[in-house]
Amino acid sequence: MTGQAAGSTSGQADQAPGQADQAPPPTPRRRGRPSRTQSEQGPAMREVILDAARAQFSERGYEKASVRSIAKAAGVDSALVHHYFGTKEQVFAAAIEVAFAPALEAPTAVAEGPLDEVGERLARFIFGVWENPETRAPLLAIVRSAVNNEAAAAVFRRLVSAQILSRIAGQLDLPDAQLRAELAAAQVVGTAMLRYVIQVEPLASADMEQIIARVAPVVQWHLTGEWPDRG
Repeated sequence: MTGQAAGSTSGQADQAPGQADQAPPPTPRRRGRPSRTQSEQGPAMREVILDAARAQFSERGYEKASVRSIAKAAGVDSALVHHYFGTKEQVFAAAIEVAFAPALEAPTAVAEGPLDEVGERLARFIFGVWENPETRAPLLAIVRSAVNNEAAAAVFRRLVSAQILSRIAGQLDLPDAQLRAELAAAQVVGTAMLRYVIQVEPLASADMEQIIARVAPVVQWHLTGEWPDRG
């Protein structure tokens, strides 16, 4: 009995110090997949990434912003950005939809009131969004990205067409409703570009009520006026 115990003790002593206490090495996480902890944070983490994306597109523009830079700003892996949104174009689409949200209410403003005052309502609403510093900053970032990059322009074009112009056209029981909505939008957006983006004077410093008084009748004519007789 004593010999067996001694032998057993001797065998244990032959093991390397601390060998029995060592835990097995962790299983390496597969490359290209977000960690379980990150992916389980759900909507909160998605919002963190969107905030970082809006800041990156605003500061660096569409060309220079990247999935990697967005991930770094959000403090996450690039894989997590792909997990929630996919490509950079899809991240941009999600980011500008949130930033552009105030302008998406334009069709509602068009619908609330008589048809013969729709031009003023639309002009006042759109210019009001641009006049507000909190909504102007993200709009400027969107427009600048769309002007400088075709991929960004395509995303912006789809958003404006589907969410604003088509909805406005759907409220006009008139021939060529889509073209009318687009011409009206061109009048308002063109004025906004000159005033807020390019800042052409004296338009950039003009009183807003004066601008609305001049632009609204043109917008009204595009939306409801009779087409000139070409015959």
